[in-house]
Amino acid sequence: MKTIRKPELLSPAGDMARLKAAIQFKADAVYLGGTVFGMRSAPENFDEAGLEHAVALAHENGVKVYLTANVLPRSDELAALPRFLSHAKDCGVDALIISDLGVLDYAKQYAPGVAIHMSTQTGIVNYAAANACYRLGARRIVTARELSLAEIKTLRKNIPEDMEIECFVHGAMCVSFSGRCLLSNYLTGRDANRGACAQPCRWKYALTEEKRPGQFFPIEDAEDGGTYILNARDLCMIEHIPELVDAGVSSFKIEGRAKSEYYVAVITNAYRKAIDAYCADPEGFALPDWLREEVTRVSYRDYCTGFYFDDPGEAAQISFRGGYDRNWDVMAVVERWENGVAHCTQRNRFFAGDTLEVLTPQAVPFPVTAREICNAEGELVQATNHPMMAFSFPCETPLPVGAILRKRREES
Repeated sequence: MKTIRKPELLSPAGDMARLKAAIQFKADAVYLGGTVFGMRSAPENFDEAGLEHAVALAHENGVKVYLTANVLPRSDELAALPRFLSHAKDCGVDALIISDLGVLDYAKQYAPGVAIHMSTQTGIVNYAAANACYRLGARRIVTARELSLAEIKTLRKNIPEDMEIECFVHGAMCVSFSGRCLLSNYLTGRDANRGACAQPCRWKYALTEEKRPGQFFPIEDAEDGGTYILNARDLCMIEHIPELVDAGVSSFKIEGRAKSEYYVAVITNAYRKAIDAYCADPEGFALPDWLREEVTRVSYRDYCTGFYFDDPGEAAQISFRGGYDRNWDVMAVVERWENGVAHCTQRNRFFAGDTLEVLTPQAVPFPVTAREICNAEGELVQATNHPMMAFSFPCETPLPVGAILRKRREES
């Protein structure tokens, strides 16, 4: 039987709820940010006390924590860096994700012994750069997103055996080189290299002519008019687990610290099941149909395989629509199950008699019908009308705490 090294599944954790979702749905590691020095300023992130709690919770469940320190800090910000790094070490974070050489040098001084991972923002596209990072103390590189699997395989063969390769396998893609973009700076004053990108690449554009101010000339290459030539599709590599492993990828990274708790749960669960199935039987592996469908049960743009296989000049990864596909909604989360009754907290309105789909880490998603619904006082109600209301419904199948109840949107 073919022997393989099982890849790590690395999930995003934008706040404590998303961290718990990643843990519940069996991520091997999570990456998260503090309130400073990280590349995502929009999520809640973790203050000092929150980081301590997050690392403790993750480690209790056998999950590693990688802390982002991947912004490009200006000179006047460096004074705050030693405290940030020292606190990270004291918390017990397993690695620091770094893109700036100065931050790397500080990390070796103020967080000795903490592993260093070089961020995708470093733009590593060859083994010479990877080996240089190794000599500087890094033990993992997050490759530039522009590399093909063939290039990653070449890189793997020419770096030390104990240097790991981490690659994005799922989520939003940036049109700039490895996230190095100035478009947001120019148009909004928000620095994309300091965690504040306004994502102007997702906007709808038209032409103007200098002698006709305010008069727009649409470029209609999209269904709703206008053009989204800077709007990338989403990456999805769940059908290509064997190729990623064969290329030597050590860690499968899911993009999405700004995505929802539900997104983290669904995508983590899907890749967990796919990786486990492949490792259990590499020779006979075939992706189950339900996993192929599962990644479409979140908000997503048209999927593609990024740069791993296609020449972008021949198969441009452009999404010609401005929005997301979203066909499923979370209805509730299970708080407990006892004596044939599921006790839940509402997330969206649904009605007695509706059939819901249950997502758990233990099983393939399955249906349950809420034949009748009771509110917190035990009174029968026709619908879960109130945000975050407590309710219950009869359910013969035991449901674990944290199970997600969802429903397909009705076609209009």
